[in-house]
Amino acid sequence: MRIGFVTAIFADLDVDKVLDIGVQEGYGSVEVMCWPVGKAERRYAGVTHIDVNKLDTRETAKIQEKLAAKNIGISALGYYPNILDANREMTGVCISHLKKVISGASKLGLTNVNTFIGRDHTRDLDYNKDRFKEVWPEIIKHAEREKVKIGIENCPMYFTADEWPGGKNMAYTPAIWSWMFEQIDSQNFGLNYDPSHLVWQMIDYIQPLYDFEEKIFHVHLKDAKIDTRKLNQVGITAHPLKYHSPKLPGLGDVNWGKFFSALTDIGYTGDVVVEVEDRAYENSLDSRIGAVRQVRNYMNQFLY
Repeated sequence: MRIGFVTAIFADLDVDKVLDIGVQEGYGSVEVMCWPVGKAERRYAGVTHIDVNKLDTRETAKIQEKLAAKNIGISALGYYPNILDANREMTGVCISHLKKVISGASKLGLTNVNTFIGRDHTRDLDYNKDRFKEVWPEIIKHAEREKVKIGIENCPMYFTADEWPGGKNMAYTPAIWSWMFEQIDSQNFGLNYDPSHLVWQMIDYIQPLYDFEEKIFHVHLKDAKIDTRKLNQVGITAHPLKYHSPKLPGLGDVNWGKFFSALTDIGYTGDVVVEVEDRAYENSLDSRIGAVRQVRNYMNQFLY
């Protein structure tokens, strides 16, 4: 397994500096954010470390030369919009850019793109399943043509009041994943697996690794800490950030020894990529660099 980190935490740096941090801190890869150039719609969004609209032959060669010179790779290109937004015009914009990201990955010789399924958070799951069947088959066909695997992150995108009641990504439980993969039976359609999102949903985060072993295309290393004192005050129907918080691996409730044991059991040899969303480490650039250093040191017990 090769360890990397998601570049979104260094939104204020250009890709050269981000790659330098990766090399300096002992990382083998990065997941590069590829949002359209413009203003972020939420935290960790709107980050453009590779502009896929500019990926001509010259720019592609330039990026590949940088990676080779620095001896670091790209685990995946990442773009995490709401593909099933209630605004269908916005859906079209998102689909168009996602296809560009997929084609960009192919140009760079990469095999992975990570994203969300999306959801109209104001409508029930059945409505969103119908929209999934309208929208996603053609996206996956495009990925098949480009020989790129799509890894869907299992984040509910339900944390605060503006995402209530359904969240903005429907692919958040094993039951829904099974349904999705029945609808689109493709070797290019799988998961970008993040155990932290299962922790706060009170779902076993180990068993799905075995149940979906052929669909684990990419792994995010992020932890989650449930504050039982707060949970006992507000209950599980409260907005989730009322009782849990994202943490660096090792500072939350994931048992990383068991997690990596399961990854080795299923023969996973892909990238495992740190996603820093721990507010305790966001006060400065030094703190953010310290976060990726701390996680690399912690992961040394599982990865060589």
